[in-house]
Amino acid sequence: AFPVCAALIVEGSDILVPGVSQNLTRNGLYLTLVEMGAEIEFQNPREEGGEPVADLRVRFSGSMKGIEVPPERAPSMIDEYPILSVVASFAAGKTVMRGVKELRVKESDRIDAMARGLEACGVKIEEDEDTLIVHGMGPGGVPGGATCATHIDHRIAMSFLVCGLASKAPVAVDDGSPIQTSFPVFEGLMRGLGAEIERG
Repeated sequence: AFPVCAALIVEGSDILVPGVSQNLTRNGLYLTLVEMGAEIEFQNPREEGGEPVADLRVRFSGSMKGIEVPPERAPSMIDEYPILSVVASFAAGKTVMRGVKELRVKESDRIDAMARGLEACGVKIEEDEDTLIVHGMGPGGVPGGATCATHIDHRIAMSFLVCGLASKAPVAVDDGSPIQTSFPVFEGLMRGLGAEIERG
């Protein structure tokens, strides 16, 4: 999810991500991104280990629009809302994410963590117990420049690092070590794709 979303918001990007699950219980993020206008091609669909997979060709998508994400989709993408909220910040218009109260009891309160961090980066946010609304600023429109609190949550850390790749000013996180929990090669992989990630 993180390289895919980074490619969508960083101008000039064009990447291929092989072997991505297309299981209907887990692919809500990709359905949502396509609805927003993301340039994602699902190539070479096949079955591996009894699971449907495809290779994703992903290009910078400067014409993405905010949408209302159906609340019934939440179970298939609950862990991807933090990175979706970053993509929504670079779309045009409002993205409404309902049915997401489970995010308040993950490794951190992910709704609060993303709302506070995005606000610090200059994005207008609305929220309640079960809803997160992001007012998108269009391609390259997010000011950035903040140091965001990760609350020792790997997905929050990676989401804000991706945000910083496309914002006007760099974005820092207060603790990148939680990324080791789920994606230990994140930093090296993203650098290999051209991302500038520095350790402070």
